[in-house]
This record gives sequence, structure tokens and C-alpha cells, in this order.
Amino acid sequence: MSKGPQRIRGTQDIWGEEADRFQSVVAAFERIRRLYGFQRVEMPVFEATAVFSRSIGETTDVVSKEMYTFADRGGDSLTLRPEFTAGLCRAFISEGWQQLAPLKVATHGAVFRYERPQKGRYRQFHQLDAEILGSDSPAADVELLVLADQLLKELGIAEGVTLQLNTLGDAETRDAWRAALVAHFEAHRADLSEDSLARLDKNPLRILDSKDPKDRPAADSAPDIDAFLTPEARAFFDRVTAGLDAAGVAWERNPRLVRGLDYYRHTAFEFVTDRLGAQGTVLAGGRYDGLVEALGGPHTPAVGWAAGIERLAMLAAAPAPAGIDAALVPMGEAAENAAIGLLADLRRAGIACDMGYKGNMKKRMQRANASGARFAIILGDDELARGEAAVKDLVSGDQIAVPFAALAEAVRAR
Repeated sequence: MSKGPQRIRGTQDIWGEEADRFQSVVAAFERIRRLYGFQRVEMPVFEATAVFSRSIGETTDVVSKEMYTFADRGGDSLTLRPEFTAGLCRAFISEGWQQLAPLKVATHGAVFRYERPQKGRYRQFHQLDAEILGSDSPAADVELLVLADQLLKELGIAEGVTLQLNTLGDAETRDAWRAALVAHFEAHRADLSEDSLARLDKNPLRILDSKDPKDRPAADSAPDIDAFLTPEARAFFDRVTAGLDAAGVAWERNPRLVRGLDYYRHTAFEFVTDRLGAQGTVLAGGRYDGLVEALGGPHTPAVGWAAGIERLAMLAAAPAPAGIDAALVPMGEAAENAAIGLLADLRRAGIACDMGYKGNMKKRMQRANASGARFAIILGDDELARGEAAVKDLVSGDQIAVPFAALAEAVRAR
């Protein structure tokens, strides 16, 4: 291995088949978000630190342990984005997007978290993100879930992936449930881990999904939210599940699926697989009706989800290698100069083609066969004089002479 600069731990160089898998996920997402009428947006890679500390929560692991935060030369505290939702909500406020509500937006790109690298998780990784801002209708939740389900099916990874669904209720539901949980966990303080004791005052719902074995008995015996659902909250959840049933999206209830922060409401969901080890969530989201307000904007109901591109790519089948249609094989300096022009013309006509930079005819033909090209376009002095090229079918071995002006048509037709 070179003694020069090395890749930083938790980052990755994506190329070859991995890059093809990555791009197939992005391409499927772009195709499907257009089908659903989601507008593409591009967001800054860094924001003011307060955007994330106020939205994700000061007590969460992301803010307290995992964010890449630094002071710029002006002394402002900036943070590399650990997720997209907070930045989108900031833009909704600062760019005047409220007048466009309900607004359906989608984006993808790099995000950054200083966490322990593990299978499918990196410190710089990539996410898909889809959000609907400004709608309080259960139909918005359904649309996002159907979009996610279609994406997983199009990627060929829906089998073995389960949609787990829960409701967090409305504000009245959540307040009553939170009080009951605090009372329950206070009675079991001696049974809780240090992390859960720290969450008890500010984030008690997070104890329910603790992975610490010490917490499980108290968490498993905690009261369910169903006993505290208001009629309105129950009706909202019923409309979401009815919509999923109507759209043919399979789901199962997980009453322990929670979101700890107060601005989360109603629907919470995760698409989960057992094919990626302990960290099995491939896509997750929920309704966050209080987030825009928490960032200083007007009350704005919203719902969204995010998915790790690397984790989806690990589950997806490798796409077929992207071969080329034709390889140009020039013989001699004059033919090489002419081939450069033909190569440009063919590419402009939509023909995928390539040409080696050097080598005799034998080596160039070997490279043409290795490239997976269907045709070799052979060009020498005699062909130049006649204004044509020899087009050889590398599968059948047949060879015909084709005028320069008809090369694209000949390759496309065969």
C-alpha cells in the first residue's frame, strides 16, 4: 500500500460495481419521484449549527456526539449536515416556500455523522430524502409510504423488507402518554441504564427503543400509546392504514416504534430487513408537525422520510454492466485523426462508443472484444479513400462496408 495520504476512516471510494449499484439506486429514486410529482431541490452541505441543534434536539446522540461542527473564519458555528429535513425546513422558512404549500420535494446527497463505522454505515454517507411540507392530511403520509414501497420494489429488494408502522398521536395523546411513561420509568429507575436515566427527564419515549438489555424489561412492560389516543388521533391513523391497504402496501404494527422529540406527531414508520445485521433499517420517517415552528417559522404540518443509498445498494442486485455499442479501430495516423471525428459524430447521435489511445490492430481488436462492444468499426487508408468504414459484428463475425454518414444508423439498426 502507498505511504501517501490514505482514505479517512469512515469514508469510502466508490467505483466499479459499487458505483453502478449506487447510481442505480439514485436513478430509480429520480425516476419515481418524478412519477409522484416531487420537485428536486439541492441543499447546502453545511448550515448554521442551530438549525440542527434546535431541530434534532440537544440531548440526542446526533447532536451531542456525532455532528461535525466547526467555527468558520468569521467565528460562526457551522455544521456539516447530518440529515436533510432540518435544512429543508430552514429553507421553507427563509426562502418563502410557505406560499407554495403543500410542497413536495426530494433530494439526495452526502450527509455526515461521526459514528462508529459498520456495515453499510459511514461517517460520510449518502441519503435519499422525500418530504411533503404544508399538508396535515393522512393522504400525504400514505403517498410517501407508497412512493417508498414502489422504490424498494423497483430496486428488487422489497422481499424480506417489512414496513413497521406506529402512531404517536396528536399533542394531547402524546402529553398523556409521556406522563404515563415517565411515571412508569420512575418506578423502575433502578432497572434502567445510565443512558435511559439521562433520557428520562427530556426524552422518555426513546427508552422504549433502547437496545440496552438492561432496559428491556422496563421498556417492554411500559404502557402502549393506544390507551391514550384521542378519537381524532385514532381516526388519523385509521385513514393512513386504510390508504395503505387500498394501495396494496403491506404493513405491520410496531407499538414500540417511537420518535423522541416533541414535534413528531401521528405516523412513524421504518422499512426493516434482517439482511444487514443488527442495523436493519433501510428507510425511515414520520410526521413532524412541529418542526418548522420549532425553527421559528409558522405552524406547518409536514411528513417525510430518508433512506441510506449505500444500504439500499447493498441489498439491490448488481445492474448489468454498461457496455458500449461500438469500438473504433483505426489503422494509421490518418485513420486515427478521422476516427476522432467519427467518434464525436457517433456519440452525438447517441451511440455509446470508444477508441483506444494507441496500439496495433490486434491489440485494439482485443480491447474491442473485452469492452463488450457489439461492433468494431475498422478504419484504414483504403476505407478513408472510399469514405466508408468496415463494421464488424463481434458476435456473428459478419462484416460490411458502411459509408461514414450512415454509421450511426447502421449500428443502431443492428
